[in-house]
Amino acid sequence: MVGELRFGVIGAGYMGKAYAIALSEVATVYELGIRIGREMIATSSEAGAADHARRFGFARSTGDWRALVADPGVDVVAIATPTPLHKDMALAALAAGKPVICEKPLAATAPEAAMMARAAARSGLRTMVGFNYIQTPATQLAREMIAGGELGEVIRFSGTHNEDFLMDPEAPHSWRLEAAQAGRAGAMGDVASHLVNLAQFLCGPIAEVVADTQIIHPTRPGPGGPRQVENDDQGNMLCRFASGVMGNLHGSRVQAGRKMGLTYELTGTKGSVFFDQERLGELHYYDARDRAGRRGFRRLLTQPGHGDYGRFCVGAGHGYGYNDMIVSEMAALIRAIETGAPLWPDFAAGYEAACVIDAMLKSVEERRWVAVDEIREELT
Repeated sequence: MVGELRFGVIGAGYMGKAYAIALSEVATVYELGIRIGREMIATSSEAGAADHARRFGFARSTGDWRALVADPGVDVVAIATPTPLHKDMALAALAAGKPVICEKPLAATAPEAAMMARAAARSGLRTMVGFNYIQTPATQLAREMIAGGELGEVIRFSGTHNEDFLMDPEAPHSWRLEAAQAGRAGAMGDVASHLVNLAQFLCGPIAEVVADTQIIHPTRPGPGGPRQVENDDQGNMLCRFASGVMGNLHGSRVQAGRKMGLTYELTGTKGSVFFDQERLGELHYYDARDRAGRRGFRRLLTQPGHGDYGRFCVGAGHGYGYNDMIVSEMAALIRAIETGAPLWPDFAAGYEAACVIDAMLKSVEERRWVAVDEIREELT
């Protein structure tokens, strides 16, 4: 083992903690050629940062993210903050010569994401966007089955990303509901961006879309009284992939009873697979070549040999969890930094997802099919 790669994490909430867990575990799960250091954590206050440094195992802390980015003791910057802060933080880190992992969505709009992707390309540094759901062993298995022809020619993708964290109309207003902060795409930009990336991981680029969105609760309680909700609570999108595959995607933040309702079904000419993130240790497989009377979906339990499952556990069906996905993506980032190998999903992939979301918004406004090329800019 040679040298050390020292991480600085900006943010100590949901994903900041997940990154801290991943950095503490990644060298145990993966054989890395470099030591991994939890060097610094930044939050919005000096006292809060110091407390989280102690709890999460970081050597140092700061109440100023700019100090973290500029610090010579930080080699890699991890951005785990609300979307409105991503652009400035990522651009500063790249300008300082530091690789970046940034949470999704990459930015609130495609033009902002394009700025970030261009800066990444010019820098030559490795970047990654936190589309962690493609890391599940079941989804890695589905991709392997597609590549191996087990489903035949893929002809359809159908997916959902439904949650209920804003189902209650009395849930308070937040930055997520403001177009100037989170973007004009609400649920479709926040949760469904995961689904867009996952669909592209399995079926390739999305070429065109037609969509509709809806705000279920027009106002929410805020300081001084009700405040307007400015982006969608749910939406539907039909799409055509560049390969010719047909697709439909649905996203919601008001879907009663769904906590992590990310599902997809891939249909091919020889069979289908179905996945549900709430049961992430299973992939359901239908083989149309089975003889009559024996056809039906069978449950495949994840096990060693399916993606990186075996690095975490040697027993089939014993389980793989949310934080394990973050460990897997952190390992991919570290290896790419170490070897110079290509990395996906990088900032360019984050920009592609943003283009699909902006094409969806254009479709809603103009009530027509919109080609993603109408949104996409050249990144060179």
